[in-house]
Amino acid sequence: MSIHPDASVHASAIVDDGASIGARSRIWHFVHICSGARIGELFARPERLRDSDVTIGNNVRIRNNVIVFLTPYAWKTINVFCGPSMVFTNVYNPRSAISRKDEYRETFVRRGATLGANCTIVCGNEIGEYAFVSAGAVVNKPVPSFALMVGMPAMCARAGCADAACSSRAWVSVTCALTATYHINDRACTPR
Repeated sequence: MSIHPDASVHASAIVDDGASIGARSRIWHFVHICSGARIGELFARPERLRDSDVTIGNNVRIRNNVIVFLTPYAWKTINVFCGPSMVFTNVYNPRSAISRKDEYRETFVRRGATLGANCTIVCGNEIGEYAFVSAGAVVNKPVPSFALMVGMPAMCARAGCADAACSSRAWVSVTCALTATYHINDRACTPR
């Protein structure tokens, strides 16, 4: 087990041998970090989390009741937000009577992505840079960078602002890679 001296781990948290936690990361109460997990710097770990064989980059925020487990998730980038109770699946078509442990699919979450509360990310997909998945959406296809995904199944509503520093709801003119719909910029993108 490798815990950086500047990291904070709550007394009730369990960090298994073979796990690595980066500088200034905060591991909250009732968290279980399994062997093989690699956690970057400035990482906020809320309650009720379990990780195994994952790589999570710097400045990633995973809120309460999110479980990341038993699959090679790759979050090697920074600034990802996972809202409360959002779900990652690890098998595309699970069955109780059929073992599918050899069918885990990789899921990739890229720099700056936001995954809203209660959304579901079906395994085997990639969430592009600065994409925004709305609360409750079900993602069953790859999400292009800067896309705003809504609904069940998730569909590209708009392509978002390409300026990572922009906190407004401005949009740029682009063609969505999923729907081939052309989106027109309706107001200026100004960083706040």
